[in-house]
Amino acid sequence: MASADVFPEIKKYQADLERCMRCGFCAFWCPIYQEERVEASMTRGKNVMLRSLLEGGLEMTGELADRLSKCLLCMTCSANCPARCDTPSAVIAGRAENVNNRGLAWPSRAVYRWLLPHRRLFGNSVRLASRLQGLLLPRTEGSIRHLSLFLSALGKGRHIPEIAPRFLRQILPEVNSPPPGTATRLRVGYFTGCMTEFVFPEVGKKTVDFLTRHGVEVVIPRAQGCCGAPVFLGAGDFVTGRRMADSLAKTFADFDYVVSDCPTCVSAIKDYRKFLADTPERQAAYNTLNEKIKDITQFMVDVLALPAAAYRAAAVAKGTKITWHDPCHLNRHLGIKSQPRHIMTSIPGIEYIEMPAADRCCGLSGGFSIAHYDLSRKIGDKKIDAVAATGADIVVTSCPGCRIQLIDGLKRHSMPQKVMHIMELLE
Repeated sequence: MASADVFPEIKKYQADLERCMRCGFCAFWCPIYQEERVEASMTRGKNVMLRSLLEGGLEMTGELADRLSKCLLCMTCSANCPARCDTPSAVIAGRAENVNNRGLAWPSRAVYRWLLPHRRLFGNSVRLASRLQGLLLPRTEGSIRHLSLFLSALGKGRHIPEIAPRFLRQILPEVNSPPPGTATRLRVGYFTGCMTEFVFPEVGKKTVDFLTRHGVEVVIPRAQGCCGAPVFLGAGDFVTGRRMADSLAKTFADFDYVVSDCPTCVSAIKDYRKFLADTPERQAAYNTLNEKIKDITQFMVDVLALPAAAYRAAAVAKGTKITWHDPCHLNRHLGIKSQPRHIMTSIPGIEYIEMPAADRCCGLSGGFSIAHYDLSRKIGDKKIDAVAATGADIVVTSCPGCRIQLIDGLKRHSMPQKVMHIMELLE
């Protein structure tokens, strides 16, 4: 059997793999190579391995799968590649072929196939975890808890925000209308994402309050579930990813716009048509959803076109110095860079300081930081050094995952800065 038939997902990116000039520019940009100095860790090395799979020189093994898991999908290599090779997409395809050929290992199989796709079951599991955290995880400060050493699989010593006592759907109704006397300009569906729903519901409330105050009716469909990013992008489980994507495309079919305050979720939803559209029907549904979904900062600046006066500081942010971390999914995946800066610099009473290398990856990348926590932490330390150089009081970002990584890094280095979502800056 031809190797192209054995690895059809990788075959789709053969042209990208063959464009690689072996120049090694990716060695300078790859956050993982900068820490490990191992050829197989950088893009060129992964490119060689994936081409060898197609040519029959390698077989899909556990060691190769581990190498493919050591990629942040930050897109830094592609953004700086002279040949514009999209090797990260080929890496995702390689992860999918690993699942196709070797299956999905336990406990990932249970989490990705039976827990995340079923919102009620997932919510009940999170609710149980919220009760256990008080027994297992000591609180270090405010709502930050410390993962004990016995939980080494999740990153021993990591500082994480606690699960919220009330989830977003318990706080807000399904339909949220503008205040009386305010004309309704638009009606949008709000994709909350798992982190906003279960860990940072205050961000969701801020988002809905801001939009309704500016004439947007916000609907939070109860049928929505996870975007599937950890399932099909992280683990390579395209079969389960399609089930989740189909559900979301159906849930948000009747809205002119879909907004989210999580750029990872927006980016994943936009990737449905690239990785999961295996039939014309799916392609059409995913294309439609792709056109509707907007990051919240993009929606506020480009769609609502709000004047600068619309942005007023929340009490906690008044008189502070802030800096901004560019999430990889927002900046390089979605191409959104100016919109959040426009919002922050429009807020009176706040001093904005640009962070050195603001778009450098923080090192989280979902499951990567669980499988490779020590490496993730080393990459994150460079971001913490950049935060320290600004002298800011608050580090602002829009990705819940980046927020967790920043909190962990700041706590480990005993630094005083708060980490906030951009929506929390606004009154």
